[in-house]
Amino acid sequence: MNVLAVAIWIAVIVSTLLLFLGVRRSRPRPVRPAPRLHDLSEAAFMAGGPGAVVDCALVSLLGDGRLVAGGPGIVALRSGARAGDIAERAVFEALRQAPSGWLYQVRYAAMLDPAVQETGDALAARGLLAVPGSGRRWRRWGLAQVVVCAVWVVASLPLTFVALALESGSGSQVPFVFKVLPVLLGGIVMGCVLAARARQRLTPAGRAALREIRTHYMNDQTPHVQTALYGLRGLRDPYLRGQLVPAVRGTRLAAAQARGARRGSPASHSSAWSSSSSSGVSCGSSAEVLPVVWCAGSDGGSSSGSCGSSGSGCSGGGSGCSGGSSCASGSSCASGSSCSSGSSSSCSSSSCSSSSSSCGSSSS
Repeated sequence: MNVLAVAIWIAVIVSTLLLFLGVRRSRPRPVRPAPRLHDLSEAAFMAGGPGAVVDCALVSLLGDGRLVAGGPGIVALRSGARAGDIAERAVFEALRQAPSGWLYQVRYAAMLDPAVQETGDALAARGLLAVPGSGRRWRRWGLAQVVVCAVWVVASLPLTFVALALESGSGSQVPFVFKVLPVLLGGIVMGCVLAARARQRLTPAGRAALREIRTHYMNDQTPHVQTALYGLRGLRDPYLRGQLVPAVRGTRLAAAQARGARRGSPASHSSAWSSSSSSGVSCGSSAEVLPVVWCAGSDGGSSSGSCGSSGSGCSGGGSGCSGGSSCASGSSCASGSSCSSGSSSSCSSSSCSSSSSSCGSSSS
């Protein structure tokens, strides 16, 4: 039993060490000097991914009347309306491609717009975000370590009785369970901690940058600003919530249908988006989670959700976006790592890209 106890100690320690190193390597390297967020579009992506970026634009467009609701869940552009930033331009383009004007279809198509996708790639290139799927292997490793250690905790009890029965005449012996329990409990704790860390999308630099821009806009209660900083959780206007919350549900269903069509299985609403999605009603409740619809061009990784329409090259379930695959009809997976043209700090009072010079002047 002593040999078995030593083997368990070595196995758990080695597994935890490899897991720690793997999680550390999977995180983006910090950039010096510490990068800042250029505008509210980047803040929205940090808080809720592509969904929050588009929600911010929709709140701005609906709030100032450039976008009007023509019926339950149906919207149309007012004549002469102009877009103020990349997200609003994505909404305009999505409306041109959606004759019915269903808001959820417009939202979903705008989320997959290359310019919106490139916002995430730019953030990942600056070390503020981890791309989807970068820590999936290590998260599974951590969960497996937790399960194996828990099984050994249970198995150590009967082994203890067997050891005591076999060694009853050899004097006092330390029970086998006490020999292995400390390392097994440590393996469970470390597995949970490291698995949670591997799942996080925001890096320490990203969390600091998001806190900074939230502090800067702390006294600004404008709906589109609060939506950018906190997602739909920060949106208090009942009219705007009544338009956007059903659209979020419709987007989830569209993502489920697209993924089900690719896999040849019936779409399931409950499995459309994993628990890591934060663009629903609870959008922004945690800065650690991002929606799954992000075809990260940085490493070609794709998370477990949907990224594009049926038949697109961006497959779900962990397989990646190849360099030339399309995320939506006619739009390619964003692969740029530099700031897109719309992420500059323009000072439009109604657009999601407005920010003061103090937030973007020293950004890298």
